[in-house]
Order: sequence, then structure tokens, then C-alpha cells
Amino acid sequence: MTGGTRGIGAAVARELAGVPGSALVLGYRGDHERARAIVAELDRAESPVRAVACDVAEPARVAELFAAADALGELTGLVNSAAVLERQCGFGEIGADRWARVLGVNVTGTATCCAYAMERMRAGGVIVNLSSRAAVLGAPGEYVDYAASKAAVDTITRGLGLEAAPRGIRVVGVRPGIIDTEIHASGGDPDRARRVGPTLPLGRAGTPEDIARTVAWLLSPAAAYITATTIDVSGGR
Repeated sequence: MTGGTRGIGAAVARELAGVPGSALVLGYRGDHERARAIVAELDRAESPVRAVACDVAEPARVAELFAAADALGELTGLVNSAAVLERQCGFGEIGADRWARVLGVNVTGTATCCAYAMERMRAGGVIVNLSSRAAVLGAPGEYVDYAASKAAVDTITRGLGLEAAPRGIRVVGVRPGIIDTEIHASGGDPDRARRVGPTLPLGRAGTPEDIARTVAWLLSPAAAYITATTIDVSGGR
């Protein structure tokens, strides 16, 4: 999986780790200390966990991530969790460099990882793409670029899901709402989940574990008839 050592990604890793006979490879962008800590926490002889530095906007790094996965056995699942969120601003303040960064990671990076996974899933498999409710709401005055990138992820999930279905590969998405993670600090509003959470229909912000349990279910046989769609996990937002 990508983005596997922080926030939602780390919660997904914890949810998936520990199944005897399985292996987990976690891509991460640059925090080596955090990556070492989560590997130390989750790695077991019967269910190994490895971490690989991988900026998904760089195809060579994506190749290294999948090479590490190949060394541990047949690929059966991919979780695309890596994403970048820039500071809140109006649409007119979003420059070309920022558009390139956000789309490079959130869209091209996701697509590249999907392509690598498709090459390997000859006996079927599951791809889960992390989207955002921002894809539907548009994030006006905050980060329309991020919202647009996640709308593209929804389209990839739909189109690739239909294309991959005859091969027994399911492609599904999860669209989190306001989740209490560090990503809000990246957007310049670290208290956003605490402030907005009580205004949501369920009266609270979500937790990374709320998303992780949904991802794990989508990867499981219990969701075997679900593909080419994205599920909102947003407390009714």
C-alpha cells in the first residue's frame, strides 16, 4: 500500500497486519523514523511487514515499491492511500507548480500504482483507492485542486473497475469525510476535525480506524460483489 505509515494509511496497515501467511509492504514518502517504528510494531515472522521509501509521483520509486512486494509473493491487494494536501486558499491563488504537485501524487501516482498492480494480478485481486468527500463538495475557498484530484481518483476507480472486472479484479474507492488526522495541519487548519466534527450529522469527526475497517472489508471476500464504485464514509456529510 502507499502512504502506509501515517494517518489513515497507518490505521489500514494495523488493520491488515498480522494475518498468518500474508505480507504487507508499506510505501512512505520520507519519514524514515516513523516507517521504522511501524515496521517494528507490526512485523511478524508469519506475516512480514516491510517499508519502502516511495514518492508515488516518481515512477522509478513506484517500481521499487512493487519490486519489494514481488519479493514477498503474489500480489493480491493494493491500497492507494498516498496523497498531498496544500494550504487552504482561493482558486485564483493555486499556481501551476501546486497543480502539478497535487495532481502528480494524487492522480498520476494513483494511476501508476494501479497499472503496476494490474500487471501482477493475473489471478484476480482488489485495488482500493482513497478518495475524499471533497471530490463531491468541491472544497471552495480551501483546496479546489485537492478536490479535483480526488474526483479524478473516483473516475479512475469507476473506469478501471469496469475494465478490470472480466479479469476478476475489483477496483473500489473509499471517500472519507472529516477524519481526525494530521492532514488538516498540511492544509493550514490543524483544528479542523475538532471544530467541524460536532456539526456533522453523526456529531463527531471520523477516526482513521473508521476508514481502515471499511478498507479491510472491501479487500475481503465479504465484499466480493462490489466493484467500480466509491463508498462514502463521512458521518453523513
